[in-house]
Amino acid sequence: MTHKNFSLVSGAIFLLIAILHALRIYNGWPAQIGAVEIPVSLSWVALVIAGYLAYQGLSLGKK
Repeated sequence: MTHKNFSLVSGAIFLLIAILHALRIYNGWPAQIGAVEIPVSLSWVALVIAGYLAYQGLSLGKK
């Protein structure tokens, strides 16, 4: 796998993760790991991080 393909694939995966976090925020879906409920504010942080990684991966894949 070339560097370009790897960047595009990882960027697409992070974009999917960012979209899922945005949907969780918009729809108010609950998230729970074991007995611990994950607050929606954590999805805001994950949305920003995943969005940034998606942007970087897709932009590196274009070069």
